[in-house]
Amino acid sequence: MIVSPIHLSWSTQKSISRTFQYILLSLVVLIVFVPIVILIFGALKTRGEFMTQPYVPPIPPRWDNLTAILTKPSYSFWQMLRNSLVVMFSVTFAVVVICSLAAFVFARMEFRTKGLAFNLFTLGLMFPINIAILPVYFVLRQLDILDSLLAVIVVQTAFQLSGNIMILRGFFTAIPAELQDAAYIDGCTAFGFFWRVLLPLARPALGAVAALTMIVSWNDLLVPLIVLNSDKLWTLPLGTMQFQGQYGQDLSLVSAFVALSALPTIIFYLFAERQIISGLTAGAVKG
Repeated sequence: MIVSPIHLSWSTQKSISRTFQYILLSLVVLIVFVPIVILIFGALKTRGEFMTQPYVPPIPPRWDNLTAILTKPSYSFWQMLRNSLVVMFSVTFAVVVICSLAAFVFARMEFRTKGLAFNLFTLGLMFPINIAILPVYFVLRQLDILDSLLAVIVVQTAFQLSGNIMILRGFFTAIPAELQDAAYIDGCTAFGFFWRVLLPLARPALGAVAALTMIVSWNDLLVPLIVLNSDKLWTLPLGTMQFQGQYGQDLSLVSAFVALSALPTIIFYLFAERQIISGLTAGAVKG
């Protein structure tokens, strides 16, 4: 069998392209996983070992840092965990309820200022929390809710609305209009169609929104840092500040605290990864 030069050239180009993709993906994986591996190594070493040999595996592993974080009341790990859970579940519930209602209005109902109202919501994507934190702080001070978990919940919820409304709107728009007409013929009101038909069909998208909101809320550092003053209200991302001393900080304890703080979100993401991907791509065909 004689292989034509054109066929040989095409197979060679395809092989080179695939090799380049594998190399690029391997570099990305390396860049992502090296800091995580170093963090785990540091959590299982003493402070001196971590400072002198940060890239060497901990042999033998030292569990003193992890047990100290979990058992000593001075580190307040369990109290911060409770605060983080309260904020995360409250923000997730508020975001799912508000975004699903707003997305239903923008996707399935018609009114004169619909386009203008939706554009106002999408403008929220242009103002990240890093830029808006100062005026937000002044508003919270006027409302007299600073130094409370409620302030953190309100701010995180507000800045999660725009993107999640767009995700749910795309999914709601992709649901056939015939289902809505059939529901109206059977006597459903607009809210009855939303509650009995649309929400059960939108479970993948709602799951994706809830999962992404939980991860973002759990890892948020800026809002609790600006809003909270009392250390009794600290969330887990703020916990690393307690290891900062006048002349330095214990990096091994910081690594142990960060590893324990990130463990719940890692486990949750591993279980929710398929739900997130299916939910984000569910409304991508028709918008």
